[in-house]
Amino acid sequence: MTFRLIEAVARAGSMRKAAEDMNITPSALVRRISRFEEEFGADVFERLPGGVRLNPAGELVLHHYRATSSDLARVQSQVADLSGERRGHVSIASSQAMLPYFLPKQIADYRALHPGVTFSVNVRDRAQAEEELASYSSDIALVFEPVYLVDFQVIHAIPQTVHAIMRADHPLAAKQELRLRDCLDVGHVAPTAKYGVRYLLDFAARQSSRRVSPLVETESFELIRHYVMHENAIGFQIPIGLEVVPGGPLVYRPISTKDMPAGSLILGQMRGRTLPVASARFAMQLATALKDYQLEADSRA
Repeated sequence: MTFRLIEAVARAGSMRKAAEDMNITPSALVRRISRFEEEFGADVFERLPGGVRLNPAGELVLHHYRATSSDLARVQSQVADLSGERRGHVSIASSQAMLPYFLPKQIADYRALHPGVTFSVNVRDRAQAEEELASYSSDIALVFEPVYLVDFQVIHAIPQTVHAIMRADHPLAAKQELRLRDCLDVGHVAPTAKYGVRYLLDFAARQSSRRVSPLVETESFELIRHYVMHENAIGFQIPIGLEVVPGGPLVYRPISTKDMPAGSLILGQMRGRTLPVASARFAMQLATALKDYQLEADSRA
């Protein structure tokens, strides 16, 4: 329980706020933390004028707690498997593109076979997803163009060509493939710099001495998809996050790989970590689904 309190304080940055979150009085929480620090032989929090934050010793303690909790969850899921009743919890750090279509189907398919397994899906950008794995906050990550890959063990990866999103009556909709200059010469809506799609756009634009100058810049790909319906502009997304509706109001066109090479959609986990059974099995299912998706995409090309 004390470790959970330490985690709550670290998350809230305040003893008072953590006490509210954990339904405990502030004085009781402070006593528990102080008693732990005394027995541990070192402070775990740095006291600040506006709250508290973990010091290096506290970061080590919290990492140990999360690693131990992960190991216990893995053993519990293995014991459940021995009884023939799969249980457990799967936590996923995911790029936004996975949310509308791919992940809901995969989670529902898995739970149809194993209804005792629960899920949490954490929407994260490409840097945050790797941090989630390192802190044991997520078991697996499904992210477009991760940043570091130092502690990231790749389970499976597929290429994704950035597509332009536009209204069916947009002047560029008649083209089956677009050059990057076509998109930058007209009004466009783009994600912020922390997302893989924007990283690829900016890099490709610099190669041709151009720049991405969006009318609207946002962290929401859902906003991009809806905004182009109101102003006849172009948005950007990877195809796994798009649904092709023949005759629908939106069309999607790939940007030529002559201008912008495909990025990588990567499924991974923390290097060296043994996942709980439910998470490991779900990761295998995702890898198979990504392979099938790529085969289908190749057959359409």
